[in-house]
Amino acid sequence: MRHILCCLLSAVALLAAAAPAAAEELDCVTTEWKLLGSNHKVCVSAFDDPDLPCVTCYMSQARTGGVSGAVGLAEDPSEFSLDCRQTCPITLPEKFPKRKKVFSEGTSILFKDTEVNRLFDAKRKAIVYLAVSRRIVSGSPKNSISTVVVR
Repeated sequence: MRHILCCLLSAVALLAAAAPAAAEELDCVTTEWKLLGSNHKVCVSAFDDPDLPCVTCYMSQARTGGVSGAVGLAEDPSEFSLDCRQTCPITLPEKFPKRKKVFSEGTSILFKDTEVNRLFDAKRKAIVYLAVSRRIVSGSPKNSISTVVVR
């Protein structure tokens, strides 16, 4: 049993290393005070599109507090909001993928994450960012979307 747990944790560590870089946390606001452990909160973070450094996305996400949240064992709810903005002139590369995962962050100790995919609408020259919560067995239909028009 111990060997299986070690292999599982090693696999999770390898998957985490292959994921896109984590966002920079800007600040958090408490939503519910907890007597023991950390408070429930909403945190705002920022990340730049890895292929388009002139696009910055801001995401707010609910974080579970309490004792389990303080030690990293709580599962954060699938509640988030996304807003992406152009911060300088955008030059699209000639071969721009129609879809690409640009951000991923774990929201539980195993098997659940929040992911942002970039979709390209060539007809309207728009970049669409879609945030979803993914879980191996059952994901959540909750999502958030933001668009950046290329001018």
